Amino acid sequence: MIGRRALLAASLSTAGYLVLRTGRGGLMSSAEAKADEGMVTVTLYDDAGKLLRVAQVAKVVKSDQEWRAQLTALEFAVTRQQGTERAFSGEYDPLFAPGLYRCICCGNALFSSTTKYDSRTGWPSFWAPIAKTNVRTSVDSSLGMTRSEVACVECDGHLGHVFDDGPPPTHLRYCMNSASLKFIKKP
Repeated sequence: MIGRRALLAASLSTAGYLVLRTGRGGLMSSAEAKADEGMVTVTLYDDAGKLLRVAQVAKVVKSDQEWRAQLTALEFAVTRQQGTERAFSGEYDPLFAPGLYRCICCGNALFSSTTKYDSRTGWPSFWAPIAKTNVRTSVDSSLGMTRSEVACVECDGHLGHVFDDGPPPTHLRYCMNSASLKFIKKP
């Protein structure tokens, strides 16, 4: 959870950023305003999982060609084409080491090992993201059913789905694809 001080710091950082962007209190140019439309709010964490701050960052936008050059075929299929890896095939399903799970596409902090649990579904499952600001959900009506898709807020990479059959305290199951994550072992 983010405390009052962190929110105040984020607000002041944003205000400072806007003052710097507008230059001596003037108005932003139309190009600057368009660039700001591509900004998102994320909560930043170091690799040990320590909260750093809430910040406005530029949304990561790349062409399919650029994503293909960066990702493996499976990572591209899952994150950029809303695919799903086969159950029990992902490297992170059986992993329960302490650490942080980041987005394979952009490095955004997504989940902590402290919220990971064995859902026995064949995919890494978490009862909460590391910060609600770092993921977004949307309705997924594919495959003849309605589900809640989970994506990285910073790059729109598909991560998996969230269901309401998880453990306390949230009773949610963030069912993620290993191919969408990069595990950083706690130092």
